[in-house]
Amino acid sequence: MKMLKIYHNARCSKSRQTLELIQQAGQDVEVVDYLKNPPTAEEINRLLQKLDMKPGQLIRQGEAIFKENYKGRQLTDHELIAAMVAHPVLIERPIVVKGDKAVLGRPPENVQQLL
Repeated sequence: MKMLKIYHNARCSKSRQTLELIQQAGQDVEVVDYLKNPPTAEEINRLLQKLDMKPGQLIRQGEAIFKENYKGRQLTDHELIAAMVAHPVLIERPIVVKGDKAVLGRPPENVQQLL
């Protein structure tokens, strides 16, 4: 059985709820505090492929850093990924990965697809 990996922010209620669902299901899970250990551009690219998303769909556009630095600009996918690497708080959370599949825990119940 493949282990789950969650890109987690303990200050985020959705992230905590998603982690709780995984633990209640008795699944082994690797918890990545992505604010302390930000993913590289390559990792973000792999996550986007597993999520079947474009970089713009994974950006938290409500964050102050986004509004101050990027809002209203036409950014390429490469620039959006660079922004997420530079400011991991911009990465939508939580992301749960199992093998070559991933889901965004918004809502947390999305994780059921991987359990």
